[in-house]
Parts: sequence; structure tokens; C-alpha cells
Amino acid sequence: MKLLNRSLFNSLRFKLVTGLMLIMIPMVSFLIYNNLYSIDVVRNQVAQSNSNMLNLYMGLIDTTLEDIDSYMLKFTAEESGLNILDSLPEADVDLYNLQRIWLFTELRDNATYYKALDYFFIYSPLNQDLLFAPKLTGSAYTNNDFIKEGIVALLNDEQAMKNYQYDKWSVLNLKEQNYLLHMIKAGNLYIGAGVNVDGVMDPLDFLDLGSEGRSLLVDESNRPLQDEDFFEKNKIDLSYISKTYQLSGEDNNYLVMGEKSGKGEFGLVAVVPEQNILEKLPYLQRIIVLIATGSILILVIALYFLRKVVLLPINRIIVAMRKIKEGYMEARIPNKPTSNEFEMMNETFNSMVCDIQQLKIDVYEEQLINQKAELKQLQLQINPHFFLNSLNIVYYLAQEKKYELIQELSLSLIRYFRFMFRSQTDYVLLQDELNHSENYLKIQTFRFPGSFTYDIAVDGELRECYIPPLIIQSFAENTIKHAINTDEPTHIAISIGRCELMPEERLRIQIHDTGRGFSEEVLQKLQQEINLMNEDGEHIGIWNVRRRLRLLYGDKASMAFYNEDGAAVEITMPLTKEMRS
Repeated sequence: MKLLNRSLFNSLRFKLVTGLMLIMIPMVSFLIYNNLYSIDVVRNQVAQSNSNMLNLYMGLIDTTLEDIDSYMLKFTAEESGLNILDSLPEADVDLYNLQRIWLFTELRDNATYYKALDYFFIYSPLNQDLLFAPKLTGSAYTNNDFIKEGIVALLNDEQAMKNYQYDKWSVLNLKEQNYLLHMIKAGNLYIGAGVNVDGVMDPLDFLDLGSEGRSLLVDESNRPLQDEDFFEKNKIDLSYISKTYQLSGEDNNYLVMGEKSGKGEFGLVAVVPEQNILEKLPYLQRIIVLIATGSILILVIALYFLRKVVLLPINRIIVAMRKIKEGYMEARIPNKPTSNEFEMMNETFNSMVCDIQQLKIDVYEEQLINQKAELKQLQLQINPHFFLNSLNIVYYLAQEKKYELIQELSLSLIRYFRFMFRSQTDYVLLQDELNHSENYLKIQTFRFPGSFTYDIAVDGELRECYIPPLIIQSFAENTIKHAINTDEPTHIAISIGRCELMPEERLRIQIHDTGRGFSEEVLQKLQQEINLMNEDGEHIGIWNVRRRLRLLYGDKASMAFYNEDGAAVEITMPLTKEMRS
């Protein structure tokens, strides 16, 4: 029973569940409590007290503006005297002035019925005459010259009047005093009304938004029409979406809510400091801070617990796996006290690594045997046409009794075949490879007298390096087969040096001929490493060299093919001054 209890409490499942419960239960409790409380606060104090109130006041403002619109439409339809203002006064000056006084009195007296209204006006573009009728109790009754100038300037601005919307109220800015303005056009006359923004906002002063709170009108670009310095100082963005709110201000400490007017290009916005919403919740805030602090402490303890029980054992497994991935097969997971599951995982892992290590050794040895056999086979692949061509040359030289050339050719052939018979090793000295290649090229000069030349350039210190046999001769043979044209002389240049661009020492072999170069099709296949060998054995030499380099050096050797005044091949491989096993 004791062993069973120890196994249960030491299991990874029990430890993970216990640890997660210790983390999640306090956090979930805090989140549920905080979420319920936040929903209650936002719904009751922000949504109800502000959004609904804004909607109500915006409706009252729109109703007031609609009443003024109705009066202006009725006035325009019923007042026949407007036609006199729309004509030149020279015909009857007294009648013009009398009608002007009548219309002024009519508008002034009726303005008193609209509490928010400040003035009516009629403007005649024909006579450049503005009839301005302020309400007796309005702010525009005195010192109204700037208002008249502003209205005339607006009406004489062709671009502004071209874009003016006669069906909506707009904002008119005059000497830091903003007005809501609406005009309708009757013939050539403009009949309009102006409402002081401050007068419209008077009823909203009863809203309890706190000392730092504001209610105001904004224009169509959400620019404040009142108290602009306050919003600029506190960096408050007055952009709003109806029926919701956004946080704004330098520290996101203001709630911005708004409602758009249905009568014009303006809106009503309320800005409430966040501290006003939370000013009645000091004790609850302290409780939330304590819960949050406690949750953080519990989280730290839980993380330490999980690190010791889960993360460290997993990390030991990962470290061992990384070492094995890097090729260090001796890596093992250390045997340290841990959970039952991890103990079994560690033992199984170590046992599997031992088996894989032994299997890898066996496979590697088998690959070495197969690789050596493949290299031997590749090196024995010799073009049979060379033998026939060589015998042909001897025959024709004997016919012409050129015995000295026969001797020279025979000596080159002897050296050539001697090298071929002993080139069953994986590597030969570069000097021996060059001598062999020169013997081969010299034999070809007998075959193409006057049409073929060659030169070999090599740094003296590199002659003692080791390279795979028949590398250079294979490409020289490919040039003889595909590049030589008896109508034009062909030259093969072989240069060997160090490759300075590589971080490790590399040997660079360049073979260049002055023939026609590779065709586009062949060059593309060579660069894509596509096998060009066909049933007749064409291009077997290139495939042979590429395959042997891949077997011997892996990705440390490379071959590049390009055209540059003929065909060019560049081979790079590790520079080795000792015989490799």
C-alpha cells in the first residue's frame, strides 16, 4: 500500500494536475469575480448614465433644429415680400426699405419662440444686402458685426457655396465663437438661421461628469467646438462610435462616448475621467490588488514546482538528443532522481542510443565496402574507341615510315596504359595525374596534327597534393570528343591553383577549350546535375567524375560548367597533401 501511494504521488500525471490546479483555481476565481464586477460597473455607470443621456440630449437638439427648419420653410413659402428683396431697389426705394423692415420685425419677433436660436438672416446677392435679425435675448443681439462679416464672406465664397449642403446644419467658426448654421435658397435669396453652440450645450451642464469631465459638440472631423485647449493639453482624441466608448488621453484615462446628429455634420460627445467611474470603489480595488498579488506569488511557486518536476527532466532529454543529432553518439541521459515516467523514458532512451550506435557502426562499415567497390568499377570504365584510334595512328605512321614518331607515340601509350593499370587506388599524386593527362593529350596531337594544342599551368607546391585519378584526363577526353574541329585549331588550357574564396583550403582545377562551347540544352542539364549518359556511353566521363567526387568528398567538392569563348569546367575539392585512407 505504501509503495502504491508513493507511485501515485510520484507520477507525472498527479504532479501536473496538482500544479495546474494551484495555478488555475486562483486565477479563474479572480477573472470570474473581476469580469462580473466590470460588467456591472460598465453597464450601469458608463452605458446607462452617459450613452443613453447623450442619445436623449442629441434627440432634443435635433428636435429644436427641426423646429427652426420648419419655420424657415414656412416663412419662405408664405412671405411674398421676399420677391421685393430679390429685385433692384431703384424702382421703388421706399417699398424696398418698408418690406425690409417688415421682414426684419417678423424674423426678430418669431426668433423669441426658439430658445436655442440666436439669429435669422436673409441675404440678397443681387443687392449685396444682408438682413440680420438677432433674437432680443440672444448672444448675437450686440457686437454682431463679426457674425455679419462671416456670413457675407461665406456666401461670397464660390468654392464653399459650391460644396454647401442645404439639407443639413453645418458649423460656422467666427472669432473663436462657433455657430450651427443652416441656409435654404429661395430663388436667388439665401434664408438662414444661426445657433450658438454654447447655448445649445447649456442643458448638458447638469450632467455629472466630474470636474475633469466635459460634454461638447464636435464637427464632422471630430474637432471640438468648445474648450479646445483642454483636449489638446490632455491629448484626447474625440473620435467616437455610437452606442459604445473608447479610451483616450495620454494614459488612456478618459472614456469618450458620442452620438451623431441626424440634422447636420456634427455630433454630441461626453468625456468622462476614468477616476470618476472608480471613485466609489476604493476598497474593492484594494481587494483586487491583493488577489492579483497573491495570484502572481502562486504562479511563481507553481512555475518553480513545474520546473523542478517536469522541465528539468525534459531538458536533460533534449540536451542528450541535441548531442546525438550533432553526431556525439556517446551522449547519455544522466541518472538522477525524478518521476517514474521520466525514469523509464531515460532508461529506454539510453538503451536505444546504444543499439543505434552499434547499428550505425555496422551500416557504416558496409557502406565503406560498397563505396570502395563502386569506385573500382567507375575507374575501370574506359572508352574503347581510344584503343582503336591509337592503333590507327600507329598504322598510318608505320605506312609513312615515321619511326621516330612511332617511338614517341609508343612511349606515350606505354606510360598511359601503365598509369591506367595501376590507378586502382582512390587517390594519386597531382604530378602523376598531370603526367598521365599530358601523355593522353600528346597522343591526341598525333591524331590531329596542326589542329590541336594544349598547355598546363600549375603552382609548383601543389604538385605533391593528392587527388582522385583520371579527373583531369576525363574532361580532356570529353573536349577531344566534342570540341575539336579539323577546320579550325582547338586549344585546351589546364590551370591548377588554390581557391582563395573558400574558408578552408580548396584545390581549384580549370579546364578550358576554344571550341564551340556547350549547347544551351546540355549546359542547363549539367548545371542541374542531370545525367547525360545515353545508351552509347556519351558523356560517361562527366557522370563518372561527378559520382566519384560525391563518393569521396560528399558536398565538399563541386563542379561548375559555363561558356566563355568556348567550354569551361571548374572543379573545387579539398586540398589534401597526405594520402587519404
